[in-house]
Amino acid sequence: MQTRFEIVAEQRPYRAEAYEFVMRALDQTLRGLDRPRHVSGQELVEGLRRFAKHEFGPLARHVLARWGVHSTRDFGAIVFDLVDHQVLAKTDEDDIADFEDVFDFAVEFEADYYRDHPIFAR
Repeated sequence: MQTRFEIVAEQRPYRAEAYEFVMRALDQTLRGLDRPRHVSGQELVEGLRRFAKHEFGPLARHVLARWGVHSTRDFGAIVFDLVDHQVLAKTDEDDIADFEDVFDFAVEFEADYYRDHPIFAR
């Protein structure tokens, strides 16, 4: 039997793991708030960035690429797929443009990881 994420992913270039990852990152983002509330696309992208670094370290870019995720815009497409399938809800202010070019995966998940990691500090 298929999971709900596999069903959503059937029509898209993203693997089911990408949808599961977005939901887990959203959960972690919500846990970091002072009180429960709706998070903006920008807040979610930041949460996705932190969660990817935490979960996968310098391999984050490669893991996400295997799932079909190559940019923050792809995160937005996944979020709005989940909205379309009534897994997530959105407000009138939410727009996929909130996910457009927020950060560069190569810089954020590789170059900055090595520059900022204490073991590589000089």
